[in-house]
Amino acid sequence: MLMRVIAAGTRMPAWVDAGFADYAGRLRGDFRLELVEIPLGQRGGGDVARAVAAEGSRMLAAVGDRAHLVALQVGGRSLTTGQLARWLEDRARDGQPLAFCIGGPDGLAPEVDARARLRWSLSSLTLPHGLARVVVAEALYRAVTVLRGLPYHRA
Repeated sequence: MLMRVIAAGTRMPAWVDAGFADYAGRLRGDFRLELVEIPLGQRGGGDVARAVAAEGSRMLAAVGDRAHLVALQVGGRSLTTGQLARWLEDRARDGQPLAFCIGGPDGLAPEVDARARLRWSLSSLTLPHGLARVVVAEALYRAVTVLRGLPYHRA
C-alpha cells in the first residue's frame, strides 16, 4: 500500500529530511512511504486565506481522487500505536492509497479538511510542521512493524 505524506512547505532543515528519509527507507514491500512537498502560497499583503486556498488546491491535486485522505489536525482523533496498526490493516484491505496531509503555517485549507476521512492528532501540542513529518513517518513505521510482528515496537 502506498502511503504519502503531502505536506505544505519545501524548505525543511536537513534533520527533517534525514529523519523522514530514514523511516521511509525502512518501509518496503507491501507498505511504502513517500513525501510530496507542496509549495507554500504567497502571503504577501496579508492575504492568508488566498495562500491557504492555493496550498489546498495543490494538496488536493496531489492527493488525487482515489486516496483515503487523512488530515493532520491538533483537534483530531488521537490514536495509540495499536489502533493505528489496526486502522492501517483495515485500509490495506480496502486497497486505496493513503494521503496524510500536513498544512502550512496557517493550517489546512477547509477543502482539504472537508475531504478527510480521518482527522488525526499527533498531540494536543502544536508541532512544527517539519517535526510533524518525522513523527508521522515514525508512527507509520512503528504501526507497520506491529502488523509484521517485528521487535521494533515494545509496548
